[in-house]
Amino acid sequence: MFLGIMSSIATDAGYLILIPLAGLLYAGMGKNPLIGMAAAFAGVSAGFSANLIPATPIDVIIGVNAQVFAEAQGVPFVNAAGEALTPATMHYYFILTSTFVLAAVGAWVTLKFVGPRLEQKEFMVPKELQISDFDVTPAEQRGLRWSGIALVLALLAVFALRMGPLAPHENEAGIEVTPFLNNIILLITFVFTAVGVAFGVASGKFASMMDVVKAMVKQMDTMGYILVLTFFCYNFLGVLNYSGLGAYITFLGANLLTGLGLQSFPVLLLIGFVLVTALINLFVGGLTSKWMLLGPIFIPMLYMVNPAMTPDLVAAAFRVADSATNIITPMMSYAGIILAFMRKYNPQLSFGEMIAMMIPYSIAFMLVWIALLVGFFTLGIPLGF
Repeated sequence: MFLGIMSSIATDAGYLILIPLAGLLYAGMGKNPLIGMAAAFAGVSAGFSANLIPATPIDVIIGVNAQVFAEAQGVPFVNAAGEALTPATMHYYFILTSTFVLAAVGAWVTLKFVGPRLEQKEFMVPKELQISDFDVTPAEQRGLRWSGIALVLALLAVFALRMGPLAPHENEAGIEVTPFLNNIILLITFVFTAVGVAFGVASGKFASMMDVVKAMVKQMDTMGYILVLTFFCYNFLGVLNYSGLGAYITFLGANLLTGLGLQSFPVLLLIGFVLVTALINLFVGGLTSKWMLLGPIFIPMLYMVNPAMTPDLVAAAFRVADSATNIITPMMSYAGIILAFMRKYNPQLSFGEMIAMMIPYSIAFMLVWIALLVGFFTLGIPLGF
């Protein structure tokens, strides 16, 4: 859970790296791999807005745009104490505390609810992933040493390219070009390939180039699930965007909060905003796109309803709602990929079963995180610095 929450430092990398590793870890322990994958998924996605490191990409996206939304409508960009806010760190105390709270809550949900239920379910471990124990063989030790050397050499090569042929420069028109960033996907692929091939050759798993090719082809098998699911998911998203349903639901949510008459009850207004945003999150995917849709509406609106609803508080409430329900919406862009990973161990697993598996995490995170935010608000604790 903790590693999943911390993975937001590297934005979406946790979805692609940590979740499959969690499944492998649990398989090696003889437990249902879906238990580990569910915990990792909850940490990566439901805990997406928490971290120990300040000024992550998420902090910058939320904070900078909150400032733009506030100033565009004449709302002072200050906290409850009247102090000017720094966009990238205005939530740091809150997300720092949230990291430990959510890690504990997620672990408790896994041990008390998700784990016991999944332990009763059957699962299969693909032949190539079957592990009898965690002892590293001499061949694997040799492979690890050589993969470490390959990693260092690959990074040095990337650094040399960055300082040499791929260094930023101005073209003939005087415009700065960045060939290093333009080729970043190729460079990342080069580093991972170098490490993998070095391990395979040194450990004896690769005897020829054809073995390398076969290994790559085998890993691409998972893409079949991903491509099919992604095709239909994004067609659905395209229809949803074209229909304007997401914007209409946002409009209804704004009218609902306005009509409830909660001006004199800021705590209820705060909770109401979280719940409305959580509902909208089920229909509108993507943190940035949703914030660009909701922020310009709710930051000035809630401040006008009650000045206690400062921009940093509204933005923090948005982060709580967005993250807590990410794991139970099919609109989440990585949902199909996570399902493909889980189907390695349970080929019959459906989308609905995966979402049902994650509901206890979503409910627990929502309740505890709202309570934590309300505690910060009522006690007058600054959300950040």
